[in-house]
Amino acid sequence: MLFSHLRSKTSHTMYPQERRQAILRLLEKQGRVMVTELSKAFSVSEVTVRGDLQALAEQGKLIRTHGGAVPIGASEDNLKLERRKRQHPVEKSLIGVAAAAMVEKGDAIYLDGSSTALAIARNLKQHELVTVLTNSVAVAQELMGAPGVRVVLSGGALQPETASLIDVDGLSYFDKFNIQTGFFGAHGLAIPEGLTDISADVAAVKRELVGRCRQVVAIIDASKWGRVGLATFADITDIDLVLTDKDAPLELVRQVQRMGVEVKLTPGR
Repeated sequence: MLFSHLRSKTSHTMYPQERRQAILRLLEKQGRVMVTELSKAFSVSEVTVRGDLQALAEQGKLIRTHGGAVPIGASEDNLKLERRKRQHPVEKSLIGVAAAAMVEKGDAIYLDGSSTALAIARNLKQHELVTVLTNSVAVAQELMGAPGVRVVLSGGALQPETASLIDVDGLSYFDKFNIQTGFFGAHGLAIPEGLTDISADVAAVKRELVGRCRQVVAIIDASKWGRVGLATFADITDIDLVLTDKDAPLELVRQVQRMGVEVKLTPGR
């Protein structure tokens, strides 16, 4: 488990300065640290960890982000990824729980590079005999150390803004897997455009994966309904299920349902 190697030296044997130096070493190694994980690793409260991060930020040694920190000099793309994760966090967390509950032992699933897919990954760590196919470096990092989850990354060029590998040809390694369910975030879901993305290259990768999944699940919070991005990667008829939150616009939900797509609101309405 992440940070488990630190737990042999608890807060009872580490002074604040030692702990802060250890945080900086982890940050250098991983490129990001989270308050909740540091709290568990050092056996101290989250309040204490936030104090450590604030002190280090005031010393100019890191940049505070929502729920954690990134290194000084972190790229604008990395900070954009952090900002995306901060948008509608409660809704994404609920969708992540609901989506993870759909995954069964022995399944091979696909998670894309969306921040909502990352929320799913956080809820898969206790699953057993699950294979996660992904083009997301962030998803792979999140699942690192989960003993029952095998992660398979596609090939491709790194897109820093989404921390994803983008190349349709890089999906060839996935040919050997039968993908039970694909979970797809989107810039928007609209009629008749379907699921869209603001990047044509990202949409091309997602479009290819939609065609490979036995079940296609859209994972979108209420803000995505009615929005249209640059390129469509899934028609309405390609979607089996939409996982969304309770604030999804009811009329649009009903229109999608009338087109034969199941919509599940989390928490239920």
